[in-house]
Amino acid sequence: MYPTIDTVTRFAVTTKEAAYYLNRKPQTLREWSCLQTGPIHPIKIGNRLAWRVKDIKKLLGY
Repeated sequence: MYPTIDTVTRFAVTTKEAAYYLNRKPQTLREWSCLQTGPIHPIKIGNRLAWRVKDIKKLLGY
């Protein structure tokens, strides 16, 4: 569905993409954002959340 995380060169990905890479539901990541309880935190671009690729890679051990 999406390219592997080690080939992603963008600065950030959408919540849906981040959820795919982290094997979580998008709602879980939104909860992490609202409650600030997750292992990584998003940045806001306008009204949307974006998840840093470097944070996802670090969390996954890349």
